[in-house]
Amino acid sequence: MWTEMSNPAILLKIGSRIRETRIRQDKTQAELALASGVTPLTVANIEKGKSVSTLILISVLRELGLLENLENLVPEAKISPLQLKKIQGKKRSRVRRLKSNDNE
Repeated sequence: MWTEMSNPAILLKIGSRIRETRIRQDKTQAELALASGVTPLTVANIEKGKSVSTLILISVLRELGLLENLENLVPEAKISPLQLKKIQGKKRSRVRRLKSNDNE
């Protein structure tokens, strides 16, 4: 579904879902704005599908209890054991001192 949509259409869909969640939680735009630290106009703009900063969107999602949904947005990359070994490099198994040429 999402891949066939344009970017503005996706923003509109996200805004619509935020609006539905806000109404289901019996919150006004002003109440959500105050709790999120944004203006009521910003909440209205989000709900209309207008572009806002990621930080503002995170604040609104946090207040609506939707922050956990971001886990699906960009899932953590799974690293194979072989890749992990390459990333970590060879671990030292002993300490060797260089021989000194000084006869102290």
